[in-house]
Amino acid sequence: MAKVSHEFDLYGKHYKLESGELAKQATGECLVSCGDSTVNVTVVVSKERKNYDFFPLTVDFIERMYAVGRIPGGYLKREARPSEKATLTARMIDRPIRPSFPDGFRNEVQIVAMPLVADQVNSVDTICVMGASVALTVGGVPFEGPLACVRIGRNPETGEFLVNPTYEERDASDLDLELAGSSTFISMLEAGAKEISEEDMLAAMAFGQEAIGAFCEEEKKFFAKWEEANGPIVKREYELDQPIPEVHDRIWAHYDEMSAALKDADKQSRISKVEALKQAITAEFSEDEQVEWDRAIPVELKSLEKHAMRRMVVETGERVDGRTATEVRPLMIKPNYLPLVHGSGLFQRGQTQVLSVCTLGMLNEWQRLDTIEPVDGKRYIHHYNFPPYCTGETGRMGSPKRREIGHGNLAERALLPVIPSEEDFPYTIRVVSDVMESNGSSSMASTCGSTLALMDAGVPLKRPVSGVAMGLIQEEGKTVILTDIQGLEDFLGDMDFKVTGTTKGITAMQMDNKATGLTPEILRKALMQAHEGRMFILDAMLDAIPAPREHTKDTAPQIVSLQIPTDKIRDVIGSGGKVIRGIQDDTGATIDIQEDGNVFIAGTNGAAEEAAERIKAIVKVPEVGEEYTGRVVGIQPFGAFVELLPGKDGLLHISRVAKGRVEKVEDVLNIGDEVKVKVLEVDEKGKISLDRIDKPEAPAGSGKGREHEGKSRERRVGRHPGDHGNAGGDKPRPRRHHDA
Repeated sequence: MAKVSHEFDLYGKHYKLESGELAKQATGECLVSCGDSTVNVTVVVSKERKNYDFFPLTVDFIERMYAVGRIPGGYLKREARPSEKATLTARMIDRPIRPSFPDGFRNEVQIVAMPLVADQVNSVDTICVMGASVALTVGGVPFEGPLACVRIGRNPETGEFLVNPTYEERDASDLDLELAGSSTFISMLEAGAKEISEEDMLAAMAFGQEAIGAFCEEEKKFFAKWEEANGPIVKREYELDQPIPEVHDRIWAHYDEMSAALKDADKQSRISKVEALKQAITAEFSEDEQVEWDRAIPVELKSLEKHAMRRMVVETGERVDGRTATEVRPLMIKPNYLPLVHGSGLFQRGQTQVLSVCTLGMLNEWQRLDTIEPVDGKRYIHHYNFPPYCTGETGRMGSPKRREIGHGNLAERALLPVIPSEEDFPYTIRVVSDVMESNGSSSMASTCGSTLALMDAGVPLKRPVSGVAMGLIQEEGKTVILTDIQGLEDFLGDMDFKVTGTTKGITAMQMDNKATGLTPEILRKALMQAHEGRMFILDAMLDAIPAPREHTKDTAPQIVSLQIPTDKIRDVIGSGGKVIRGIQDDTGATIDIQEDGNVFIAGTNGAAEEAAERIKAIVKVPEVGEEYTGRVVGIQPFGAFVELLPGKDGLLHISRVAKGRVEKVEDVLNIGDEVKVKVLEVDEKGKISLDRIDKPEAPAGSGKGREHEGKSRERRVGRHPGDHGNAGGDKPRPRRHHDA
């Protein structure tokens, strides 16, 4: 096998495809790069066919921290479980690849994408689909390729679309659209957007389809070089599960019974009827036939159910629960569903029910991310949980599965554009959506429930967000677009198209498409129908809670922010943290001081305000003319030291403690006394001179000793040793006196 390379430039970026040098024992391999970012993608297909009634495809995205020149954190210093980004990238690769395999393919397929270099300029995720497509092709695996994936951004100033923008370009973009497929067919779409219009989104999708075609053409050029170096690419022969006419005819004789069983709005009741019918049909086969056709029978039963549902929709316009194509299921919306929590909302649409709960925290509670991408972390976090009881099943409860991570990410992207900045709302925000009941589109219910929870918590969203899932049925030359699809329509339909947004525009989208005839006109109609559906849902949400609450709840931390001079940070922290710990212990507040002097203080029942005043007092510099009521903290022969603010003392000179001459400060003041003073002077070293306000009269006799001493000194001035009165008329020589 000879090594083959193909380099090319597209849309201002440099790419390279290479195969034939690494991982030669894999079925297929490709080293793909954009700029210096490089990913090795391998494909292995099992030699034996699995006894499954589904296609056993596994996709893994393996992050290696050496790709960015870092050692993994933690005790073991080894990469552990995949990050959320790694899981999302694996899903991104899986979704366009899976529908490209032929029906009945039952050999196990594993695709492993491993970034070797991440240059922190060009992303490593979208190029993995192109790498997988090349690896599958040179490995002779039968699939509908070539395939590619692109990310589309947009310059908000010029409106120019960008293909695979750099991280810097993505930060400035108002659109982040990833779409994958072939030169004529979009099979996967993910998008986050800053409230852009349906027309702009359609234009971006059309541009992205053209870009995919351009990358597919470059793959063909690589294949031509491969065949020139290694001979023709021959697709390997794999045994496919083929329909058995006898099984098909016997099962499809029950078409009318299946159609009747499907007509039930209650999910569990419908499932019971359909399963009972399937069991009855299976029982008509002998034991030997059931053994012989153990894969064919369940496949044909699933096919019967699928076509009965689809034909019902296209022929009668009626869905299994009796709704029309554009009808949304009944809604139940309850904000402020739970006591004490910072914010909550229950959202139910039909038999899909989600409870979302919002928790507010300090900014230093943001989520730190340890990935190969140049992203430190995030302050808005959304977690989605899909426990087995929500579908009436038993199962393992544990770490989130890929589906949960993907759905949580979609709801997070949907709301991120309307989350206020940390300057306007200095909190870390976490929303948890627990699916209590599911019959389709739980991710969109999570988006709606999260909006309710955020508004209930007093988070000043720019605009509320709602979402709806759209479906597509293409059967017998007819096309029907469905609003608010339920689980059966998702599973047996041709498209799952989720759209979220505000009254201003789209904030997120996700699409998985199995229909090859998805025209721009169908997409336009689906987006416009989705707009109507999500506006209907949003109106119902606003009837329940018209706007975010004006204030956060008493149970939520009240966060006060202030700016202090950076040279005062040391004073607030104190030696070994003594000062800041004392403030936190005394008030119960939590204090976060950042290097730039920003201070964020969180507490309940006025604790944050009390701690803020303590900090202001520490960093404040008294100014001339200001008046204070201070406490005497020290006494010296020349005056008293008065504490004006914590850590800020001024000198009240003995001459200013009272009216008249005072022999000792203790005659007027004692340690612990409170005294009203005014700032007279603050010198360049920060020393403060004070004057007492409303001075009392000096105590009687307080200055006598000093007056007597003064007279004695005067006599001594006129009579020096050797002098004899005032003989000779000479005047006594005066001595210079220096007041203390």
